[in-house]
Amino acid sequence: MTSMMRVCLILLWTVIVVQLHVPQGKAVQVFPPVNFTLTVSALARVLLRWKPNPNQEQKNYTIRYDVKILAPVSEEYDTKKTHSFQTAALHNGFSAHIRTLLFHNGLQMTSDWVAAELQPPPGAANTAVTNLSCATHFTIFSTVSLHCTWLPGKGAPEDTKYFLFYRYETCTEECQDYIKDKWNRNIECRFSVTHIIPDEIDKLIVIHINGSSKYAAIRPFQQLFNQNAIEKVNVPRNVTVFLEQNDLLATWEKPISPFSKECFEYEFYLINLKTGNEQIWNIYSNEFRLRIDVTCKYSIQIRANHHICCRRGFWSDWSEILYVGENKQENFIAWILAVLCVSMCATIVLVGIICKMKFVWHKLFPPIPTPSNKFRDPFPNEYERARTCTSETETELVSFDEDLSYSALDDFVF
Repeated sequence: MTSMMRVCLILLWTVIVVQLHVPQGKAVQVFPPVNFTLTVSALARVLLRWKPNPNQEQKNYTIRYDVKILAPVSEEYDTKKTHSFQTAALHNGFSAHIRTLLFHNGLQMTSDWVAAELQPPPGAANTAVTNLSCATHFTIFSTVSLHCTWLPGKGAPEDTKYFLFYRYETCTEECQDYIKDKWNRNIECRFSVTHIIPDEIDKLIVIHINGSSKYAAIRPFQQLFNQNAIEKVNVPRNVTVFLEQNDLLATWEKPISPFSKECFEYEFYLINLKTGNEQIWNIYSNEFRLRIDVTCKYSIQIRANHHICCRRGFWSDWSEILYVGENKQENFIAWILAVLCVSMCATIVLVGIICKMKFVWHKLFPPIPTPSNKFRDPFPNEYERARTCTSETETELVSFDEDLSYSALDDFVF
């Protein structure tokens, strides 16, 4: 019974709402805005302007406008104002739709769409620059530098001259410091100082490059960069490493930056020079402790990037290499010297043993003397004539005992 009553009450309430709102909705007509125009007010900046339809009844109604960007990037939003600014790259044109939104008693009614379009700027195909890349850098003077590089379009004549402009908020500046290729075409630009505010978050930097040539119309090119996403972060400062018993302890300071130390993350790069093992840790503080093998030598480097506070930029360069632990090269030299010393000592001992054995051998087994030939050949050959004669002094020293020996030998033989 209770459920039936609830159903009846819901049906009664629905009938009352329909009776109240349907006639009013049918009685109101929603008209689209008029005089919808698109105007380029600055580099990559478009002013969308329109007016309310004079036929639109506004009494007791809330009127807003639904803006839909079709190109170059799709986007939709609503506003109470009769104008809107959009920042977008315009080298491929720009188009948008708009319609009226009417709100009354919780009901929303819409008009038809009204369209407007900006045509792409003129220029020959494939003459615009390609591969545009930019990076900013926070200097020690608390200013921001800007560096951009690009490649000439494949269809650009050799006499093409490119010119770069950047816009940040309301400031627009042309590059004065170019680097050229072999055909004398500008392919790189440097701003040592810019109007970019270093501690701003997610602000856009507009880069516009146009050109000129005697042989073709050069098509311009635009690109938008988030200032934090293209920042080349500075290197961490005052990096120190030391051993504390069996632990490696490293400390450092945040890079030069307007952001606080909590806004950075770090990569800690450790190489074991003995084993060749490499490791990288992501760290979110300004110190790091690690248990290591103190008998090995290690190399340490650290680099930084944005974290939490803003969009991540380009990693900084690695810090200078620091070493901790034993010197691998010194250990190698000491090992070589030790091997040489042992080898020399072993050689000396071996030579001594060989000499000693030779002396003992001679004592135990003395050589048998070769007997002299005491018989003279009455007809010596040419070889014996050539021999050196025995000196007279040696002949005279022949002892009497030898004569007796020869006499006894003669008696025995004959």
